[in-house]
Amino acid sequence: MLTGAVVLSLLSLAWLSQGFPTALNPLNPYPDKPRVTFKPDGSFTLSVFSDLHFGENPWDTWGPEQDRKSLVIMRDVLSREKPDYIVLNGDQITGENTFKENSTTLVNILTQPIRDAKIPFSSTYGNHDNQVNITHLAELEQELKIAPTSYTRRSPPGVGGPGGEANYWVPIYAKSTDAAPSLIFWFFDSRGGISTEGKALPDWVDESVAQWIESETAVMEKAWGPAENRAAMVFVHIPPHVMESLQKTLNSAKEPGLNADPLGVGSTQSSESTSGGQDLDLPFWNTVNSKIKNLLAVVSGHDHGNEWCKRDPAKDVVLCFDKHSGYGGYSKGGWGYGTRTFQFSLKTLKSSVTSWVRMEDGSKKDQVTLDKNYSR
Repeated sequence: MLTGAVVLSLLSLAWLSQGFPTALNPLNPYPDKPRVTFKPDGSFTLSVFSDLHFGENPWDTWGPEQDRKSLVIMRDVLSREKPDYIVLNGDQITGENTFKENSTTLVNILTQPIRDAKIPFSSTYGNHDNQVNITHLAELEQELKIAPTSYTRRSPPGVGGPGGEANYWVPIYAKSTDAAPSLIFWFFDSRGGISTEGKALPDWVDESVAQWIESETAVMEKAWGPAENRAAMVFVHIPPHVMESLQKTLNSAKEPGLNADPLGVGSTQSSESTSGGQDLDLPFWNTVNSKIKNLLAVVSGHDHGNEWCKRDPAKDVVLCFDKHSGYGGYSKGGWGYGTRTFQFSLKTLKSSVTSWVRMEDGSKKDQVTLDKNYSR
């Protein structure tokens, strides 16, 4: 008979094989991957592709043509920005247009430019990634099969709720020999869409994630010291519900960026009929702001016509929209396509980050410095 200690060791090894931190290895979720580090000059560039919406109408000529144009944008951005890290911030695939037998092959196609460039990257997933013929988990598992530079992980057991399998964090180090990271990227699964059985899924980060954030940050502080020693950034596909109220007081002179998508039902977390009109993302939102320190920005996509950043005065945190990156999904004339880029510096890491939107034609616009003075 196996002793309790042996059983615990076997369970820990099993968790390690899936990339989960354990008591034996609490803060090294990537034992088989190289550490992600800043450049020797102390800089670090992150580019975010959001709402690519691959796979629309594969039976028509315009569907595959959209995907081809999206791949051109991705390759151009990688060439211009030369990022050290990539985030795919949800709605990679328009799942309602795919076929079940080949839906995950779209993951191979949309990640090809990143894999060719051998750049480390992470994914969040959106409401269109949960549909009858595709799920967040199916996309995640396919990504890990084909992409050695993917740092996407599955949520630990019991974390994330139905359809919310991608809650995790990635440590970014100043240099590979450091005992602790200088920056943490947090990725949260806002779910949405429908299940494979055709039932509507909640469109907010599950309450179980709040409890997980508390436990993870406690372990981090025990091992690495106070959370104030590190900076952080949060990525989630559907914006926190608070962004609806922030849009009402947006000042385009101080908070530049396209603001063409009115926020309402379906635009932010817990705004669908499944929420019953309640802010059900509050446990997540409150815990993010109380436990994650030096939070430079909360970054989301979902609403294709918005690309602004604004401070939430209640939590004193900046929230940013991405830029609609793919030709798939809804759009209007003049919105254009592109990416949001963030430029970090070790010299100012705990207090500021620079961000801009890079358009398809190569132009750079709406550059801002997200610091203590921004959006006040």
